Order: sequence, then C-alpha cells, then structure tokens
Amino acid sequence: MKLLIVTSVVAFQKDVLKLFKKANIEAFSSSEIDGYKNGNSLVATQSWFPGEKGGNESVMLFSFTEEEKIGDLFKYLKEYNEHLETNNPVRAVVLPIEKSL
Repeated sequence: MKLLIVTSVVAFQKDVLKLFKKANIEAFSSSEIDGYKNGNSLVATQSWFPGEKGGNESVMLFSFTEEEKIGDLFKYLKEYNEHLETNNPVRAVVLPIEKSL
C-alpha cells in the first residue's frame, strides 16, 4: 500500500476525478487548497486588504491504494498533462507506508 497525493487547479478537478475512476481508485479524500508558484505570491497576499485572495484555487486528492492502480493513474495523468495548454500541470507523488492500522 502507498499514499498517493495529487494536486491540481480546481478547473481540472472533474477531469482528474475521471482519471481516478479510470484507474479504479475509488476511495480517496480531497481538500481545497490555495496554490502558489513562488514566494513572491505569498508575500503579496499578506497585504493591507485581507479580503483579497492571492493563490490559485486548487485541490489536493489523496488515497491509500495499491501500487498497480497508481501506475495506471500516473500513465493517465502524464497523457493528460501533455495536452494541457497551460503551465499548471496536474502533480502527483507517491509515498511509501511503513506502518498502518
């Protein structure tokens, strides 16, 4: 079992969920996050106007799943990113699990 973490801008969320389903990863969690490209964006958000939003609306999906399913998902995500017309690719990482209950 591995921990899969995927991040993307919210605009791609429906597509990423379809790729999860295609890879047979149906058990996962998600969280809305703000994405930043560099340190200057973070500094800019700490302005005198706290109502201003600084980061890109993003989503983080994570799942404890089998390695075979992750391999399929990575293949689908790579194909998806190759056809994007933006510099905001879907990112994914895999972490090993040493212990679990």
